[in-house]
Amino acid sequence: MPPDISVTEVKYEGPELVVYTRDPKKFAENGDLIRRLASQLRKRITVRPDPDVLSPPREARGEIMDVVPEDAGVTDLDFHEDTGEVVIEASKPGMVIGRHGSTLREITQRAGWTPEVVRTPPIESSTVRNVRNFLKTERDDRRDILEKVGRQIHREEMSDDEYVRITTLGCCREVGRASFILSTPETRILIDCGDKPGSEDEVPYLQVSEALGAGANTIDAVVLTHAHLDHSAFIPLLFKYGYDGPIYCTEPTRDLMGLLTLDYLDVAAKEGRTPPYDSEMVREAIKHCITLDYGDVTDIAPDVKLTFHNAGHILGSAVTHFHIGDGLYNVAFSGDIHYEDTRLFNGAVNDFPRVETLVLESTYGGRNDYQTDQEDSERKLLEVINEAYERGGKVVIPAFAVGRSQELMLVLEEAMRNDKIPTMPIHLDGMIWEATAIHTTYPEYLRDDLRDRIFHDDENPFLAEQFNHIDGGEEERMDVAEGEECIVLSTSGMVTGGPIMSWLEHLGPQEDNQMIFVGYQAQGTMGRRIQSGWDEIPVGGSGGRTQHLQLNMDVETVDGFSGHADRQGLENFVRTMNPRPEKVLCVHGDERSTQDLSSALYHDYNMRTFAPKNLETFRFL
Repeated sequence: MPPDISVTEVKYEGPELVVYTRDPKKFAENGDLIRRLASQLRKRITVRPDPDVLSPPREARGEIMDVVPEDAGVTDLDFHEDTGEVVIEASKPGMVIGRHGSTLREITQRAGWTPEVVRTPPIESSTVRNVRNFLKTERDDRRDILEKVGRQIHREEMSDDEYVRITTLGCCREVGRASFILSTPETRILIDCGDKPGSEDEVPYLQVSEALGAGANTIDAVVLTHAHLDHSAFIPLLFKYGYDGPIYCTEPTRDLMGLLTLDYLDVAAKEGRTPPYDSEMVREAIKHCITLDYGDVTDIAPDVKLTFHNAGHILGSAVTHFHIGDGLYNVAFSGDIHYEDTRLFNGAVNDFPRVETLVLESTYGGRNDYQTDQEDSERKLLEVINEAYERGGKVVIPAFAVGRSQELMLVLEEAMRNDKIPTMPIHLDGMIWEATAIHTTYPEYLRDDLRDRIFHDDENPFLAEQFNHIDGGEEERMDVAEGEECIVLSTSGMVTGGPIMSWLEHLGPQEDNQMIFVGYQAQGTMGRRIQSGWDEIPVGGSGGRTQHLQLNMDVETVDGFSGHADRQGLENFVRTMNPRPEKVLCVHGDERSTQDLSSALYHDYNMRTFAPKNLETFRFL
């Protein structure tokens, strides 16, 4: 450190080294100092002013507003005197940050406070607002959690042994309940912790004694690849079972996990099932989240570094890369991936310095699982919509709230703008509008050209006037069902509950109406049954009695909108990795898919491949 810059305290907060100084302005003037320290110490570093030297918030507010361009659209300044941080909420965060962080440094030079920048959502999001407010009220607890995590990460290594183990807890030879344990002599890391759609009667693997060994409190860290419930639903349950450690994920994954798990509890209660945990556990999970950006290399244990890379699947989804030991071993978990670019996302990243073992999803890994080209899929979708419109029918599309709905919104908005289908209302039911609002909050996670459009409100496709958020309940649905031609996007995507059941009752009996499946329908779900030809389905009746609904509407499946890579995409993901992994575990697919993909990779690329079962352990080294 230069002799004229004081350091009053140094502490770990999670993976970061936090340096408090009485000279924050000198730190800001010396732009390379933090970079040099981070490089020499090999730690992520945050510099904060000592609370004793802070200027009053009223004075600092004026200094900050003088520095930040008016076009940045600052909507709120939130000062935290205990840490010397000021959270700046703005419509255009990039203008607050400045080129290479120049405006942030100028803020510290002028005001002395350490700025943190967040985006003002273009579409009001109750989830984003609630998460931000909750974390604000829990700041003291958060700091205690982060300091505890920091001590755990940076503890001395205790063992001289060298091994890496992967234990498969779920999603092997099945789709759903994804979960793995990555263990070393020092550390046990849980990757994902999900439910299995359509199988409420199965015993959750977390209640199987051999799954977690000595219990959830023996886990050092949880890493969440993305927020879909088959990967995230049981994350809050860990805290009920005694876990008290960090959850590493991207920022949008944290927010979406909160949205989806709370809805998971709500659906369970409405269906008369006892939820496995309560909303307090969801809040506890959010409080323990440590968010990372793509590409940031982060210590999460004495012997493990974690890096997230774009997975191309849903907002914030990540391929997780673990660097174990000092160059000892590298493991990557694909999570769910989409290898090619889509309208929403850039394709999955597979460029790593090293990967000895890859754990690869195989949802569409079967030898005949080739999806339709995206342009052909869109063309077929528009043809089916036009045919339904011409016969005076309405179109209902079961869609996952996160990912596929926004993809469809982009397709439909462009098609109406270019007169490929008639302009008509597009009704969004369930959580779709809220999930869309979260997408617009984090445009940096979207495809490059879409991100640029969202930066300009007049070009934001999600703000098109034909989109209508259904928030009036059953009466509004009835009005839509009795009204003019329209398109309805509704959850749940696998017809396992939610408002889609109401739309089937309103629109299912009429032959002119059209149902279109655009996403994967898991075995055992109502969506798979309807897709397979069921034309009579059970629905809830009065007095708790089950009634049967006749489905006369036309049913079509349009492939190509899945958020998963098809067989070719999965093979390309592995083929273009450089260097290729030595071993591949094919998971997250039915028995046929995992075994087909495992066999193909073995024969084509001469690598060791496996199609493991649940509760198997693989030891490497």
